[in-house]
Amino acid sequence: MPHLLLVDDDDLFRESLGLNLVDQGYEVTSFDNGREALAYLNGGSADVMLLDWRMPELTGIDVLRQMRHAGISIPVIFLTVLSDDIYEQAALEGGAVDFIDKARRLPILLRRLQLIAQGGRSAPEPVPVPSFALGQLRLRFDSNRALWAGRAVDLTLTEFRIVALLAEKAGSDIGYREIYDLVHGKDFVSGQGLEGFRANVRTFIKRIRKKFCDVDPGFDHIENYASFGYSWTAKN
Repeated sequence: MPHLLLVDDDDLFRESLGLNLVDQGYEVTSFDNGREALAYLNGGSADVMLLDWRMPELTGIDVLRQMRHAGISIPVIFLTVLSDDIYEQAALEGGAVDFIDKARRLPILLRRLQLIAQGGRSAPEPVPVPSFALGQLRLRFDSNRALWAGRAVDLTLTEFRIVALLAEKAGSDIGYREIYDLVHGKDFVSGQGLEGFRANVRTFIKRIRKKFCDVDPGFDHIENYASFGYSWTAKN
């Protein structure tokens, strides 16, 4: 498993996250400030750094800049309570590979770590972020994140894929079967038959709508077509 550097001045958060990552099999080295982390990297190494933005003396972005200036190309994931796009943009332009809200659940972080390990993304140069935009919706396919009006929507990977399917075919009717195949694989047969897979899809759509409504109570872009499926409507 990868060796992770965890840099955060919040002792409770750092200890809790570190223990959770160790339980998942990761090797974790942690620091409560950026200077000690940089000193460690003078001779030490790691596969990924999890970095807080707000820290005394050296902020997270200062640590990242000093790393890149020194030619240290470890992939950096920012873990922060700062959700404004300006911080995310600064992090990605500075050479970070991801920017994650601390409030997000551990499985989301583990999935991001897995994607980075699979992709071997260690180059310091910023890379174009594969994304899709429609109205107030923005989808980022590098990290499977959804933003609505600039605010993160806490979707699971499956929910993200359903939203992407609907949004990329906005205005078109997407049948229950097509959505169900996306979730379970083509031609999978539910034990409850036709009504079983329709109920399964309805449950997913209900959760997705709720998560968007948590961000925007007026959200109404997913419409149902009885006995057929759903459609994403690109309203103003």
